[in-house]
Amino acid sequence: MDKQTEFVLRAIEERDVRFVRLWFTDVLGFLKSVAIAPAELEGAFDEGIGFDGSAIEGFARVYEADMVAQPDPATFQVLPWRDQKPATARMFCDIQMPDGSPSYADPRFVLKRAMNKAADLGFTFYTHPEVEFFLFKDPLLPGVRPEPVDSSGYFDHTPQSVGSDFRREAITMLEQMGISVEFSHHEGAPGQQEIDLRYADALSMADNLMTFRVVVKEVALSQGIHASFMPKPFTEYPGSAMHTHMSLFEGDTNVFYDASAENHLSKTARHFIAGILQHAAEISAVTNQWVNSYRRIAAGGEAPGHICWGRNNRSALVRVPMYKPNKGASARVELRSLDSGCNPYLAFALVLSAGLAGINGEYELPEGAEDDVWSLTERERRALGIKPLPQNLDEAIREMEGSELVAETLGDHVFDFFLRNKKAEFADHLKQVTEFELQRLLPVL
Repeated sequence: MDKQTEFVLRAIEERDVRFVRLWFTDVLGFLKSVAIAPAELEGAFDEGIGFDGSAIEGFARVYEADMVAQPDPATFQVLPWRDQKPATARMFCDIQMPDGSPSYADPRFVLKRAMNKAADLGFTFYTHPEVEFFLFKDPLLPGVRPEPVDSSGYFDHTPQSVGSDFRREAITMLEQMGISVEFSHHEGAPGQQEIDLRYADALSMADNLMTFRVVVKEVALSQGIHASFMPKPFTEYPGSAMHTHMSLFEGDTNVFYDASAENHLSKTARHFIAGILQHAAEISAVTNQWVNSYRRIAAGGEAPGHICWGRNNRSALVRVPMYKPNKGASARVELRSLDSGCNPYLAFALVLSAGLAGINGEYELPEGAEDDVWSLTERERRALGIKPLPQNLDEAIREMEGSELVAETLGDHVFDFFLRNKKAEFADHLKQVTEFELQRLLPVL
């Protein structure tokens, strides 16, 4: 028994933990949970917990249903919103086959596999997401327009505001669970919030993001309000992004930094950006996986609709932020297409694979876009070689279908299931009569 496992078993006894929730995600990124008694935990560490994989979205066909949830003791945390006695704790699980081999359908394993490929090159992949979401007054019901909890705007400070109280309590809970927060503020739309998580390796961050979503929803419910990570709930307001800063390290050295290079951006960083640009359309169905994701992409403004990069250009797909010139560790790139409704395990795996393809293939980085890309005409964009991102889920699916990089990164099972599910979602979407059609056409036709 290793030291971390011993620590977990001791902590459960000392903190009077009576329920241990084992967490994992399905292929679409929805959190799953099974609770076990502390007496069963040592056996779970040794043998895992068996379950019917055919009942989980995208996991297995009926005739290969048996799967095992293997708890990862390094992810043990007591749930702070269950602070009454007895306490409840959680751990993330790796999903395995009965013979102990990793499950081909486990999104956590997909990311681990991608990070292992980076490790073979000597790299550790770090991410730092800025997570946006909305808070609403009433229960979120289909067909009912949600009402934001406030009418505030970007960076507004309103005494005794619902948003301020909410962010304070949510951040306190996150930090109690070992998730460090850098910044928080009110975002641009009414009821819209942003909480930025401190840098961590991509696997830890994906776990943190799944925990983040649970914490945000739990805190909202405790305050009589409701939270949603839907990419774009309103036509007239900006959507919720998850702008993600990223970098590669070799040990303690940030390989994106080169003191002698223009903008201190190393060749490795330039190849990494070029890889993201080259494969951006192919990975879009995963980084922006919902029909609603493309309402945000098509809206313009700071939501990137075109494949380009720029220095501190917030209309570009990839932005190279300003940073302290003498602080090489802070060199990074920011991918602005991700939204807060994605499956972070699959999204991070594909972004990393695209960047590594650029490094391995020594892709050349095109000239950066320094103007507002949305203000350019289509002819001007074409002259600059700037192509559009997919403008709807169907276009993104078609790009993904032909991608060797996506198929290799996700594995055949996840790749095939994801495509089937997204095709079905878009087909259902096409059958819907929208509010736009009712408002525009019903009175005049």
